[in-house]
Amino acid sequence: MSVGEKTKAKAEQVAGKIVRKAAHAAHNETLAAKGAALEARGRSRGMKESAKDTFRH
Repeated sequence: MSVGEKTKAKAEQVAGKIVRKAAHAAHNETLAAKGAALEARGRSRGMKESAKDTFRH
């Protein structure tokens, strides 16, 4: 897994989680959904890169 992609994946997960939790606290469900989508995108990016590593070795 490239360091850049790994960093992007983790940053998206963390940012999405922060946005989602803050939006829930503010009772803003639209923003919470956007945060959840960002978190999911980061998670899928991480899984994709992990799968690439598995097939390379």
